[in-house]
Amino acid sequence: MKKQSTIYVAGGETLIGAAILRGLRQQGYTNVVGGRDEEQNLTDGAAVDAFLKRVRPEYVFLAAGKSGGIAANQKYPADLMMDNLLTECHVVHNAFRHSVKKLLFLASSCCYPGQCPQPMREETLLTGPLESTNEAYAVAKIAGIKLCQAYSQQYGVEFIPVIPANIFGPGDDFSPEDSHVIAGLIRRMHEAKARGAASVEIWGTGRARREFVFADDAAEASIFIMAHYSGSDPVNLGGGSVVSIAELAGLIKEVIGFQGKISYDTNKPDGMPVKILDSSKLRAWGWQPRVPLRTALEKTYEWFLRSGASEDAKGQQPER
Repeated sequence: MKKQSTIYVAGGETLIGAAILRGLRQQGYTNVVGGRDEEQNLTDGAAVDAFLKRVRPEYVFLAAGKSGGIAANQKYPADLMMDNLLTECHVVHNAFRHSVKKLLFLASSCCYPGQCPQPMREETLLTGPLESTNEAYAVAKIAGIKLCQAYSQQYGVEFIPVIPANIFGPGDDFSPEDSHVIAGLIRRMHEAKARGAASVEIWGTGRARREFVFADDAAEASIFIMAHYSGSDPVNLGGGSVVSIAELAGLIKEVIGFQGKISYDTNKPDGMPVKILDSSKLRAWGWQPRVPLRTALEKTYEWFLRSGASEDAKGQQPER
C-alpha cells in the first residue's frame, strides 16, 4: 500500500475496525475511509455496491459483523449468523466487482474445532465439530474464510483471511448482555466495587484458557499482513498473552482495585476448554505484539472510565 492509496475499513465502528483506522492514520496513510460517519449498511447489497462504486478503494479491511460473548451467542445465534453472512457476501463480492486490489477479512478463533489440538494451526480448520456455544457465529466466519479463498481461486484476486485471537481494548462493547469476557469482567468488577459488593460471580469454572490480543496490536498486525502477505491461506493473529479465566479475573481485579471475592457458577458453560493460536507464520515474517497484557488491561479500563460507560454504576446500593 502507498501512503496515498484509497483504503476502506468496513466495520470502522467496531473495536478492531476503529483500531485499524487509528493505526492507518498514525502510520501516515492519508486517504482512509470508514468509521461511524461513513459506515454503510453492509447487509444491504445495493448500498455496498453504490458505496464502493463511488469511493473506489484499492484496499479493503473487512472488520465488520456482529459479535458477542457466550451469552449473546446463545441468545442471538440467528442474528449473529445472518449479519455476518450478509456482510461478508456483499463486501467480498462488490470488492471483486469494483476491482479492489487486496482485501483482508478478519474471522475469529472460534472457527477452529472445539477439541482442536493446541496451539491451533491454520491447517486444522474444518477437521472436527465446532464448539456448540458459538456454532452459528463460527459457521458464518468460516463461510467468510472460504468465500475469500473461492474468489481468490476462481478470479485470481488477493483476498486474505486472518484469524485473530480474542481482541479487546478501548472501544470495546461493555454492555451486560453482549460483551466478551474482558469487557464483561471489567464492567462487573467496576460496578461491584462502586456498590461495595462482597463478591463477583463468573460464568464457568475459571479453568478455560484463552489467548488475548490488544486491539492496537491486532490492528498493527492486520496492516502488516496487508502490506507483506500475498495469498489466500488463512493467517493466525495471536497476541501471545495466554491465561486462564481465573488468572484473567485476578488481573482485572487488581487493575480495578476490587477488594471482594471471585466465585464461579459452574452450571454455566466454559466454552472451548483451551483456545490458543499458533502464530508462528506471522512471527516468522517479523511481526511481534508490543503491549503487555497488564498494560493493555490498564489502558482498556482507563478508556472505560473516560468514555462514560461506567456512569450507570453510580448511585447503586451495596449488595447484601
